[in-house]
Amino acid sequence: MCGRTACTLAPDELKRACSYRNRRGQRRHPRWRDGDADNYRPSYNKNPQSMSPVLLSQRHFDKDAPVDKCVLATMRWGLVPSWFKESDPSKMHYSTSNCRSENILQKKSYKDPMLKGQRCVILADGFYEWQKVEKGKQPFFIYFPQTQPGPSQEERKNSDSESGGEAAGEWTGWRLLTMAGVFDCWTPPGGGEPLYSYSVITVNASPNLQSIHDRMPAILDGEEEVRRWLDFGEVKSLEALKLLQSKNILTFHPVSSLVNNTRNNSPECLQPVDLNSKKEPKSTASSKMMTNWLSSSSPSKRKSHTSESKEERESKPQNQRKSAGGLQQWLQGTNKKPRTK
Repeated sequence: MCGRTACTLAPDELKRACSYRNRRGQRRHPRWRDGDADNYRPSYNKNPQSMSPVLLSQRHFDKDAPVDKCVLATMRWGLVPSWFKESDPSKMHYSTSNCRSENILQKKSYKDPMLKGQRCVILADGFYEWQKVEKGKQPFFIYFPQTQPGPSQEERKNSDSESGGEAAGEWTGWRLLTMAGVFDCWTPPGGGEPLYSYSVITVNASPNLQSIHDRMPAILDGEEEVRRWLDFGEVKSLEALKLLQSKNILTFHPVSSLVNNTRNNSPECLQPVDLNSKKEPKSTASSKMMTNWLSSSSPSKRKSHTSESKEERESKPQNQRKSAGGLQQWLQGTNKKPRTK
C-alpha cells in the first residue's frame, strides 16, 4: 500500500524535474494547469486527502491539445468517483487512496476512469511504509536510488535564464518517484467547483521490499514508461495495464517515528536513523545522500516553508518564495557524488 509520501521540490523545480519526451522524442517541460501551482504545498509528510502534484495529458483539460502534451496539476489524494451522490467527499465510507492493479477493472470506482484513459503519474520524493516489528511498527522512507549530485544555485540560475525557464537540458537534481495512478473529476450535486482526485495503483512488493510490506506503488521506471502510461491515445487501457509490474529498483532507509503523526512536517521525518543505536547512523549508499541535503542548511529555515501561510509567502520578495525545504537545500549545497545501493 501507500499511505504517506514526501514531495519537497518547489513548483518551478517540479516542472524541470518531470520533463518528458513526446512521441517524436522531443523533450518538453510541462506547465502548471492554471492556478494549480498556488495550490501545491511542498511537504515532508503528505497524507491522503491532501493535495498532491500529478502529471497527466493536457487533453483531459483541453480537448484540442495533443494527447502527448503533458501538464502538471494538483489533485486530492483519494479518488472521489464522478458518480458520488453526496455533497461532501468526506462522507465516503471506503478508502480510495490506493487501488490494487489486480482488480482495477472489477471495481466501478476505478474501472470507469481507467477505461476512459484517465491515467496520471503521482510525483513524490519517495513514500513511507511501516514494517511490523516486535514492539510496534518501524517506518521506512523508500525512493529511487540517486546517482548524481544536484547543480549549484548558479548553474540552475544560468540554465533557467538561457531557456526562459523552460530549459531543455537534463535535470540533475533529486530524481522524483513516478507512481502510476488513475483520477476522476467529481462535481458537487448542487453545483460548484469540480474536484479532481486520484488513487495510487499498487502491486505486490518487490523482493527487496517484502520484509517491510507486501504491497508497493506501481512504479513507472524511466521516461518511456511514463510516456506510455500517460498517452491514452496511443496506448489503450489493456496495454497500459501491462506497465503495472513489481519492480526491484527502489532503495530505502529507516526513519524516525515522528512521521507517524501527520502534524509533524519537517526534515527530521526523512532523516535516516540507526535502528540499533540512538547515535547518528554510519554513512551508507542510500542514507549518505539524504543526510547531505538534510544537514546542508538550518532546520528552522526548512520548517518555515512548510508551515507558513499564503499571506506570509506573498509578503516575501519573489526570490524568497521558491525555497523548497530540505531537498532544495541539498540541490543547492552538495557537491558530493553519492554511491547507490
